[in-house]
Amino acid sequence: MTQSKNLLSKATSYFCVLWLLWLLAAALCAQTPPAQQPPDQKQNQTSDKVNEAAGPPTETKESRISPQEAEELFGEVDQILRFAHRDSSFPIKHEVKRRLTNRDEVVAYLEKSMREDKSAKRVERSALVLKKFGLLPRDFDLSSFLVALLREQIAGYYDPKTKTMNLLDWVPPEQQRPVLAHELTHALQDQSFGLEKWMKAGDIDIDRKKVITPADIEADETDEVKEAVVEGQAEAVMLDYVLAAVGKSIVNSPDMLATLDAEMMAGSPDSVEFKSAPIFLKESLTFPYRYGVKFVAALLENGGKEKAFPGVFTNPPHSTRQIMEPQTYLSGEVVPPMPVPDFRQDFKDYERFDVGSISEFDTSMLVEQYAGMKESREVYPGWRGGYYYSARPKGNPAAPLALLYVSRWANDSKAQEFAGIYAKSLAQRYKNVKQNDPDLPQDLQHIGTLTGTHTWQTEDGPVVIEVHGDTVMAAESLDPATTKQLEKEVFALAGAAH
Repeated sequence: MTQSKNLLSKATSYFCVLWLLWLLAAALCAQTPPAQQPPDQKQNQTSDKVNEAAGPPTETKESRISPQEAEELFGEVDQILRFAHRDSSFPIKHEVKRRLTNRDEVVAYLEKSMREDKSAKRVERSALVLKKFGLLPRDFDLSSFLVALLREQIAGYYDPKTKTMNLLDWVPPEQQRPVLAHELTHALQDQSFGLEKWMKAGDIDIDRKKVITPADIEADETDEVKEAVVEGQAEAVMLDYVLAAVGKSIVNSPDMLATLDAEMMAGSPDSVEFKSAPIFLKESLTFPYRYGVKFVAALLENGGKEKAFPGVFTNPPHSTRQIMEPQTYLSGEVVPPMPVPDFRQDFKDYERFDVGSISEFDTSMLVEQYAGMKESREVYPGWRGGYYYSARPKGNPAAPLALLYVSRWANDSKAQEFAGIYAKSLAQRYKNVKQNDPDLPQDLQHIGTLTGTHTWQTEDGPVVIEVHGDTVMAAESLDPATTKQLEKEVFALAGAAH
């Protein structure tokens, strides 16, 4: 469980979405015809058993595996570990401890982790920022959703604290094997690099910092990026484990990645909470798995196992841009950190609420939310940096949350295009929006690209969107003097950076 802090991760990454593995395992088993078993896999699996893997049984059908099945499953841990070793090139340094656990123990473990993880304490705060951006409905209860999702489906898991693989006593062994391939890859990662230590390396607790620097904003993406590496590698091994039954792998089966991508976003038939979740949460929860495995597949194709597995741990990507567009990682592209204003001085009349990066992934979600997936795929590759700062007036905790959002783009036209999409979002994010500029259409949906400075009035105060060159600044619910100061400083810094 990572402790990511940016807009995407700090709301969700403490919640270990283990149940998503069932969606992949079910999709794989449904599509992979029976053939020879993967190396070291038991020969007593039948195609009927494999094809029934639609996720863990519902509570009404729940049963317990027999002692003999449990003993056989324990024995298969070492076999599957050897497969993960061969597939990833991570060495086996020692045996992996294993234990059989029941549903109540797993739920208690994960709920305890949720309560104790410092990120969990920020869920409600993060939810308010997400609602300000319109990525969550105003009345959405994020904490309740995460708890309900946690209880909906649970898969086996490797615990890096105890170095133990936890097997489930209520799930048939044939349904646990693909998940074992995934989780035992985590065990091998842990043996070579120490997962918890590696995840925390370079970690900056931005909440505790009084002075925020460009390096802090850049580092705010680190955890979610590392999570995509860790989960992407484990997904790759799990896919190879199942595809080995027909003599294939993810390198020679790119169509499988596309199919699984769609399967994960659709959810399994009994994943009620996931299927009803806002698109932002669906995408956020699946990001490290869906994009991570495609990132690893690209590295396998362009550098082999050494580059795709141990090599990424020693030279990790730095942004979701590099995960989403692996060619930028492979080419060594460097996106300079965004300069930031003097937040302490500019917001001297406000109490800081939250601050962090707006990654390329976050940006893709904003565009998809308000312009659709096709438009998002055309726009987000133009992202070159972003951050937000939210605050409330001192002495007035009931005041609407104020927000500064600055984004940088590959060129002026991309900045103007994004500014137009962001302006259209106001119609969905606020109940009452009044246009103050007679040169713009009153109907926000008729706005195209934007240049210059434009202001709207809402029930939460003014919204100012300003575009200069490749930089877009949005100020919401801020007093005019603060907005003017920020305009001056943000664009002066952007000009100096060129």
